This record gives sequence, structure tokens and C-alpha cells, in this order.
Amino acid sequence: MTVTVKSKTPLVVPPSVRRQAGLKAGQQIEFEVVDGVISIRPKHPAADEYTPEQRRIVDGQLAASLADVKAGQVHGPFSTHEEFIASLHKEANRLNRKNAKRSAR
Repeated sequence: MTVTVKSKTPLVVPPSVRRQAGLKAGQQIEFEVVDGVISIRPKHPAADEYTPEQRRIVDGQLAASLADVKAGQVHGPFSTHEEFIASLHKEANRLNRKNAKRSAR
């Protein structure tokens, strides 16, 4: 496909070309020029897109989760979905028994 570059109009990538390249609306793209050739490619997210404050929050939550695992306050792993469902039912029954005792007061 050929497009004519005009002095007052921005360069437009035709919809059919964008579709073939897999570009989507709102997606960020990068431009690179090497020896007069323009390359356009999707911008991949950075390894860490969190702000330092967000990273501290995430790290704190991960630390709390790991403490739960070390304290044995987790269930699983399960070999099959049947084991997982049985564990859910067992925990639900245990919680229902606790709630029944509390409501009798």
C-alpha cells in the first residue's frame, strides 16, 4: 500500500496495515529510524510499571502472604479438583458450626 506524505497532514497508518500488524486502539507504539527506514512496533510494558509506593504496598502484601504460608494458614496444594471441592465443603461446614454456636447465645 502506498500513501502520499503531505506537509500539513500527519502520517497516517491505514487501518488495513494496523490490522495486519495487530495494533489495537490505545496501544502504545515505538518508532525507530535506521538508515532512513522507519520501524514501528508495539511498546512492551516495562519490567516494573509500579511506582515506588505501589511497589512497597505489593511487597508488603507478598510478605504477609508468605508469612501465612509459613504459619500453615493455607490449604492445598490439591491433586484434583475433587480434592479442592472437598476441602471447600469441609471448611464451609467448619465455619457453619462455629456460626451456629455463636448465634445460640
